[in-house]
Amino acid sequence: MSPEITQIELTAFTYPITDVRLDHTKQKLVYAPGETYERQVHGLRIHTDTEYTGEYIGGGKPAATQVGICAEYLIGADPLKREKHWNAMREMLRKYDQMGLGIIDIALWDFAGKYAGLPIHELLGTHRTRLPAYASTYFTQTDSGLSSPEDFADFAETCCEYGYQGFKTHTWCETDTYDIEAEIDLIEAVGERVGDRMALMHDPVAKYETRADALKVGRACDEYEYFWYEDPYKDTGRSQHGHRTLRQSMDTPLLQTELVRGVEPTIDFVVNEATDFARADPEWDGGITGAMKIARAAEGLGVDIEYHLAGPAQRHCMAATRNSNFYELGLVHPTSKNPHSEYPVYQNGYTDRIDSIDEDGTVGVPDGPGLGVEYDWEYVNENLVERAVYE
Repeated sequence: MSPEITQIELTAFTYPITDVRLDHTKQKLVYAPGETYERQVHGLRIHTDTEYTGEYIGGGKPAATQVGICAEYLIGADPLKREKHWNAMREMLRKYDQMGLGIIDIALWDFAGKYAGLPIHELLGTHRTRLPAYASTYFTQTDSGLSSPEDFADFAETCCEYGYQGFKTHTWCETDTYDIEAEIDLIEAVGERVGDRMALMHDPVAKYETRADALKVGRACDEYEYFWYEDPYKDTGRSQHGHRTLRQSMDTPLLQTELVRGVEPTIDFVVNEATDFARADPEWDGGITGAMKIARAAEGLGVDIEYHLAGPAQRHCMAATRNSNFYELGLVHPTSKNPHSEYPVYQNGYTDRIDSIDEDGTVGVPDGPGLGVEYDWEYVNENLVERAVYE
């Protein structure tokens, strides 16, 4: 008898993140000493007629809405038929951003691993179990402890001493405006300080309004041999033509596709020579199934895939991927150990804090069944906002 999904439970809850607040757009979290932001995320549990439950914590409000769209289809279905369900849910969500597909698919992989008694990376095919990490800085402001190019250079040196193999800067973002000369000074300060010891990356978060500004910063990256330059344009990373022409005008490799969704537009970027690296996120790109489709397609084209942000799903994907260089540990800051992407719900020691790397600058991969993490559902229920149950 095949297993069967009997109930889907989606719980919205909040948890506090200290020393951060929303930026002026009310979208990005920025470092703000002394302030606390109550962040809302979701806990998804896919119950079955077996002793095992597929679980995942993550996802925002769009994902939660889309879980509701897909739930009726999933009730009574075999949770092991992930590829079938992935394609069916993509069709259901074709008018939307498909964020809900990501968290459902990850929970189905968690179930599959528990059912088989294996970690997800072994189901995918393990390539390694230690992942080289880079430190990825908070979105920041000019009064925040990363106030100047020298502050970034000091922090890069600290991360180098921790053992990190790479360091990525995000641009200042307290307003819609920016100082392009300060951006170039940032590139130069970090490059001068640690460029001969660490792989360096710069991510303006789709901030620069003109090709001229993007090219100025790109050529500064060239001078210090940055490892990659990520999402420079205000177009939110979507123009293949724009990024292809920028790429042709500089030497530093571009990393694009964080802001497009799924395998087809990502690989279109690659084959149209609009990026050097591909980007994938298990939550944003259709779950572990979708992220691994991107990784395998990129591998066939001789292109590296870099997974977005930190988390157990990212670790399992990278563990099963040959053509990937670094695990993004972040977001981190010199005066705060409370990273952007770690929820206070892990019970078995899992962490993505700044000091979680070993002396070689690597993080491990969970080796328990499924995602290999244990969630504190008591904490989730104590901080409940709302719950939806589908059966």
